[in-house]
Amino acid sequence: MPGLALLQALGATDAVEDNLQRIDTYAARAAGRGAGILVTPELFATGYAPAVVFDSDGEGIRGELAGIARRHGIALVGSTVDATADGRHISASLFDRQGAELTRYRKAHLFGAEEQSVFLPGHDLPDLVPLLGLTVALGICYDIEFPEFARSAAQRGADVLLIPTAVPATGDVGGRAPEHTYNADRISTLLVPARALENGVYIAYANHTAPDFTGLSCIASPYGTFLGMAGYGEELLFADIDHAEVQRARELNTYLTCRRPELFI
Repeated sequence: MPGLALLQALGATDAVEDNLQRIDTYAARAAGRGAGILVTPELFATGYAPAVVFDSDGEGIRGELAGIARRHGIALVGSTVDATADGRHISASLFDRQGAELTRYRKAHLFGAEEQSVFLPGHDLPDLVPLLGLTVALGICYDIEFPEFARSAAQRGADVLLIPTAVPATGDVGGRAPEHTYNADRISTLLVPARALENGVYIAYANHTAPDFTGLSCIASPYGTFLGMAGYGEELLFADIDHAEVQRARELNTYLTCRRPELFI
């Protein structure tokens, strides 16, 4: 069973070198514990500040991330700015143990006015990538909050969704009793495990730390249970993931095969 490691930490703005050094340190630690994959938060290397980092050197940072993966012999998911002829995107890349970039995914669902003012949404589904005996797909933050995103990946054959994220902390919104308020903590505690359960997939959801972000990074199993849940501070989570458990979960909960798409528009 390949080990999955997930980093929760705060990427500081205007501190690319320091942020990359922290990824390097945690990659060494994860590899030393036997993990085959390390997932890091959205725009960690630059810090999550879209209007500040939109013109950062994504190509150069990806080169550094590739070197970290190669140096420690661990697959690595890192999020960077991807510049194209049309504009700039928030992206996530998966590097293998030799530092080869296996895939790069552009965030399809941009969150909030700040992201939308400086980035373009991606228009392609995430690639399905064989890795360590599993089929992996990437997503970024807000993507996982749309049920069609995870369902599409699962129906196409994904076993694992690796999701760099940056969820701003909201506290209780609405000024009413708790049962009638919204709190972004529920994305980690309710929505992510529900996506895992209803699609029979593992989900690794790597966030920045409190107080500005919700923390609560998690690794959810295809049964909708937590294999790991961070608190609010800096933390490295570990879990074993197994293709056989994906198969068993889908035999127990047959959502993918019993759904009748012809009934839905």
